[in-house]
Amino acid sequence: MNGVKEVFKRFSPYIKDYIPQFTLAIIGMLMAAGGTSATAWLIEPVLNKIFINKDETLLYILPYAIIAIYAIKSGGTYMQRYFTVYIGQDIIRQFREKMVKNLINLDMKFFNEFRTGELISRTVNDIDRIRNIVSNMIPEFFTNLIQIFGLLCVVIYQSPKLSLFALVVLPAAIYPLSILAKKMKKISKNAQEKTSDITSALSEIYTNIEIIKANNAENKEINRFKIENDKFFRLNLKSVKTGELVSPIMETLGAIGIATVIMIGGKEVIDNEITVGSFFSFLTALFMLYTPVKKISSLYNSMQDAVAASERTFELIDKVASIVGGNEEFPKAVKSIHFQDVWLKYDDKEVLKGINLSAYRGEMIALVGNSGGGKTSLINSLMRFYDISSGNILVNNSDLYDFSLQSVRENIGLVSQRVYIFNDTVANNVAYSGEFDEEKVIKALKMANAYEFVSKLENGINTVLSEFGSNLSGGQRQRIAIARMLYKNPQIIILDEATSALDNTSENAITEVIENLRKDKIIFVVAHRLSTVKNATNIAVINNGKVIGFGDDATLSSQCEAYMKLKGTFELNS
Repeated sequence: MNGVKEVFKRFSPYIKDYIPQFTLAIIGMLMAAGGTSATAWLIEPVLNKIFINKDETLLYILPYAIIAIYAIKSGGTYMQRYFTVYIGQDIIRQFREKMVKNLINLDMKFFNEFRTGELISRTVNDIDRIRNIVSNMIPEFFTNLIQIFGLLCVVIYQSPKLSLFALVVLPAAIYPLSILAKKMKKISKNAQEKTSDITSALSEIYTNIEIIKANNAENKEINRFKIENDKFFRLNLKSVKTGELVSPIMETLGAIGIATVIMIGGKEVIDNEITVGSFFSFLTALFMLYTPVKKISSLYNSMQDAVAASERTFELIDKVASIVGGNEEFPKAVKSIHFQDVWLKYDDKEVLKGINLSAYRGEMIALVGNSGGGKTSLINSLMRFYDISSGNILVNNSDLYDFSLQSVRENIGLVSQRVYIFNDTVANNVAYSGEFDEEKVIKALKMANAYEFVSKLENGINTVLSEFGSNLSGGQRQRIAIARMLYKNPQIIILDEATSALDNTSENAITEVIENLRKDKIIFVVAHRLSTVKNATNIAVINNGKVIGFGDDATLSSQCEAYMKLKGTFELNS
């Protein structure tokens, strides 16, 4: 029961917003339960007074009473179901928004640890399982509980002695049902984890479809998915096997109770200790009583699935970002950035080892070095995607960590190696960072040497781009990304191989734009091209997490052996 209590506890703050709907739902439950109990009670007057005593007056009254009772019962059922589903759906809407809001504000480290498919599965599938407990299971649980109470009143009223024999079997069912519930929770948790695995596998397949086809790996991926799908099938089958045991257990125990009642009650009817009407009213109520009892037992078992889902959901909602900003706003005019003995660790691996580097307004700093040397890690530390282990990053001699995260990222424009294109219009992709301004969009596209090809698209800047920008070439996607950065007009620009997919003409045009912007900004460029390096104010050679050379092209060409080796690679890429 602890898991169910936790679900109640987490959803209780929302309940106060739905008092009118809850009131109507409870009225509906009472109407439905009252109608069910009244149906069983009516058996007595129908048998005793109409069929045995031949009361003709009641013959024409009781049928109308039956119609009225069923109308009340049906209306109550509809009210209860509609309003509980409304409450459940709306609470889950808020809950899902809360979860996404929390996740989207977590650190980059979190997103590196969790698979995309798993996060999607938890946000959609797990929360939908919780919706089922709020919208369906809990209301049905209470409706059946009220019905049990009403029918118990009829059973005890008609024959307290027989009720003792009939109901003694119910406590006997508690132990086996509790064992099944525990087993069901464990199976449900495994099944939900397997759902995440399937979603992740599908996400990888559809995201990497190009490389799959290029390597004729369709069968390999199908076989990989088949393994996960088979495991999921077996877990679901196990869940059904466990869950469906509830009904036979309850029906067998119920049959024992009813058989006992028929033997004892039949003898009482024969001996005239109880009327035929009272006995059949009792028996009807007893038959009807076992149905809600069986449903509650089955519901409690099924709730374990939602409890397991809620535990996985609450785990994500309760996660707290470790990277937090300060209270100060980023400077309006950035004059300098200093990395002072900066160390950065990913888990147990040191990736930056005492970096010392300075950049001033109007400068372009090229970051060069072997792959994995620490260039991107340096950028990540400036963007505050990761917190440094020790050292300082100073902006105008103030600690970067004193500024709010929002103001830091508002003032830094990043174009990374991976180009991000949203399934939206060109204009909205460019204006992603702020308020939409059509003139600014066109200006940014022109600066990025992208307006010419965009204006030739079917709807110009209002053309909707496919997911990942698949209806654009690699160079076109890169120019859209550069336009997005230019639209933002940041004080600090970071270009991580931002021109790698461009032809020489486009690269020269964008290089010219960057040169024009340079006087008012600080620019960091991760470079693999000689043209980029030669245009830089200074070049930082980063290897194995350390700056092993710093200066302009001429200085490093004569003094830094590692740079001279890299330069040969640049010339090949130029």
